[in-house]
Amino acid sequence: MIKHLNIKISGQVQGVFFRTSAKKEAENLNISGFVRNELNGTVYIEAEGEKNNLDKFLRWCKNGPEAAQVKNIEFTEGPVKNFKTFDRNYED
Repeated sequence: MIKHLNIKISGQVQGVFFRTSAKKEAENLNISGFVRNELNGTVYIEAEGEKNNLDKFLRWCKNGPEAAQVKNIEFTEGPVKNFKTFDRNYED
């Protein structure tokens, strides 16, 4: 069953290839959605996929790419939006 997560990641997460790395990780785990930088310095992700794959993706997000310093991660479930791909720089 497909689930949807809204994920907010804070710390040193911009300018460290977080979005590019998240896209690659999501695609490897068959997760769709998007990742974008927020004006307040956080990274925001909406991710959809099988629960097992989303759990793996969340574990990856807790560390991020090598240069990142994740301080906090918050996530909530939301309604499935049926994303087809995983995009960087998604605009509402």
